[in-house]
Amino acid sequence: MDPSRTPPAARLADEHDATLSASAKRRLLWLIASAFFMQMLDSTIVNTAAPSMASALDVTPLSIKNALISYTLSLAVFIPLSAWLADRFGTRRVFATAVTIFSVGSLACGLATTLPMLVVARIVQGFGGAMLIPVGRLAILRSFSKAEMVGALAFATIPGLIGPTIGPFLGGALSTYLSWRMIFFVNLPLGIAGLWMTQHAMPDYRAMVHTPFDVAGFLLLGTGIGALSWALEQASDARYAPMLAIGLPALALLVIYARRSLRIAHPVVDLRLLRIESFRIGINGNLSTRLGMSGVYFLLTLLLQVGLGYSPLMAGLLQTPQAVSMFATRFFVAWIIRYFGFRRVLIVNTILAGIMILSFAMIDAHTPIWCVCAQVFVYGAIMSIQYAAVNTLGFVDLTADQASMGASMTSTAQYLSISIGVAFGTLLMGAFLHLGRDEGAAYINAFHATMLVLGAVTILSAFVFHRVPRAAGT
Repeated sequence: MDPSRTPPAARLADEHDATLSASAKRRLLWLIASAFFMQMLDSTIVNTAAPSMASALDVTPLSIKNALISYTLSLAVFIPLSAWLADRFGTRRVFATAVTIFSVGSLACGLATTLPMLVVARIVQGFGGAMLIPVGRLAILRSFSKAEMVGALAFATIPGLIGPTIGPFLGGALSTYLSWRMIFFVNLPLGIAGLWMTQHAMPDYRAMVHTPFDVAGFLLLGTGIGALSWALEQASDARYAPMLAIGLPALALLVIYARRSLRIAHPVVDLRLLRIESFRIGINGNLSTRLGMSGVYFLLTLLLQVGLGYSPLMAGLLQTPQAVSMFATRFFVAWIIRYFGFRRVLIVNTILAGIMILSFAMIDAHTPIWCVCAQVFVYGAIMSIQYAAVNTLGFVDLTADQASMGASMTSTAQYLSISIGVAFGTLLMGAFLHLGRDEGAAYINAFHATMLVLGAVTILSAFVFHRVPRAAGT
């Protein structure tokens, strides 16, 4: 077909913008890298401050899980909306709005005086964060040629990997020497700088032909996911009647959405992609493996501070090796997958993850600090391989036309599974905690029992990957 007769929207999606100068591309990459850093930093910096936040808000440390879950759940719900908003209103306007909402949400988090206020503020923050990374990635895809793409994405995403590396230490240091509220206020100067950079560095891409947004589907899916998370929260507080009263209608809404999405042309989440086996296994693998793995980081923070009496700074330092190993391992994941293949890597690595979680059940007051550092370092490397492999697996058999929806669904499943994993882990911890009396000893015993269950669940989740073809990825 003659390229000159291709509609502008189609050309924009398939070709890079040749009008951007080299300096404009560099400014764009620095902007996206800063946004990635801010969003990823905020996903880990809160964990270390959880006990300090609980004390200030007069709630139990386990209750802070609601602030963690609400953020990741908000990301899961609003990510499918981000690409449509960018196509409809333009990448510059949407990105600036995302930075503004994220910054306002951060300010509200820092000013919160009750846990419900903090949860609402985290939802607002998650709404802004849900648009930052997808819209930033979209701008890169439309600004750089295929030959430049790998280098551009690598430059933009590496600061996002640095964020979780310094997050535990920074959260602990701010909580120890200043206030837990500072972990949210640090986003404000970054947000102001981001708004200025957006006006000078973000191209204004938008689609010339707009597809209709599935408003009804979005409401069904978002309400169903939110209500299901609320039901899990009731279960963690041993309120089983409200759990059923909320959970059953939530499941009904999700079933209605699933049936409806298969009948319309442009659903907000296209479940037809699940007919592709590799993509379905990738989504199922995200949900099943993170059920056991996602809550470990938060619960380990509680053990170190509430159970063993470490300061927030010390707890952050002890968990920094995990983030360092996750960052370093990313550079070897591609080689590992090519050499061993997806099937072998995912089965073996999932079992190793379960074994490492089981090993955390041995941590107590007599465990040497170097041993804890070694455990979290190895666990971080395993997590890095796991997440990179399972997310990449989903794209093996997708066509170019399916890649955008596949990326959105993968991100949604990732953050949804994190929310469910944290809820499941804290549910177990709360159940075992009621069996103890002395607070410190009770946290240690409850943590040990929880790790045994989460480790076993993670090992069992390896069976999900038995259907991956042996030659996939080699």
